[in-house]
Amino acid sequence: MLLSFNEMLESIYSVVQTMTIFDFLDIALLSYVIYYLFKLIQETRAGQLFKGILFLLLIYAISRFVHLNSIQWILEHIFNIGLLALMIVFQPEIRRAVEKLGHSRFGLKALGLVAPSDETVVRWQTAIDEICAACVELSASCTGALIVIERQTRLGEQIESGTILNATPSRELFGNIFYTKAPLHDGAVIMRDGMILAAGCFLPKPQKEELINKNLGSRHRAAIGMSENSDAIVIVVSEETGQISIADNGTLTRNYTEDKLRAELTRQLIPREEPAETASHKRRSRRKEAK
Repeated sequence: MLLSFNEMLESIYSVVQTMTIFDFLDIALLSYVIYYLFKLIQETRAGQLFKGILFLLLIYAISRFVHLNSIQWILEHIFNIGLLALMIVFQPEIRRAVEKLGHSRFGLKALGLVAPSDETVVRWQTAIDEICAACVELSASCTGALIVIERQTRLGEQIESGTILNATPSRELFGNIFYTKAPLHDGAVIMRDGMILAAGCFLPKPQKEELINKNLGSRHRAAIGMSENSDAIVIVVSEETGQISIADNGTLTRNYTEDKLRAELTRQLIPREEPAETASHKRRSRRKEAK
């Protein structure tokens, strides 16, 4: 037993000796991908399936070791068709994982899509003030509202379900849209680049609706579902309590005041500018390096 252990250590050492920096980089990237995939599935129904697959792999390894030929043959055939079956059954989860990778900061930087244009930033600065003022007024009158702020993930399917407005946001316009007797008040408003793009839009249901608090109404559930299926920020005003909430990445946070709402939207939508002193220091450093 000791001899076998020493042989194993020698084998590992010989392999490490032959590795290059690219091999270590390959291992690091693979480890990150596995970790990222695990984070994506641990809160979904795919998490339990993943545990089942690991259990089957363990049984397969044991069957090969002790020569259980029948079990080994069955598991091999299951694994042969299993990958295709998993891709079909878990197509929504796979799609959502790829979308999340696409709108992650790493993916956006690679595509050069992180920073919005100056014109868009100016529009959002005005829009945020109007959104906050409208939400406070709607909250005071306990008027239900659902405002979806589109970011990198395009919401074409939801936009097509509503009425195209392409209007400049204002508290009066929000008030008219969500007025209880208005034809568009039951749906969601979708905003893009600081403009109201559409109203009366239908949103997807949440992935795990049975786990959501039973006291939450249809607006809050729709907000959670939209934030699960995209990187959108969804603002909800409760019709029962007037409470202002935000759904982001499948999580609902509540009890927003006007100032707290403005601060959160500004943080999410308007990139922070680099302080002038830091920027000038970097420029001086670059000049010295150039000399």
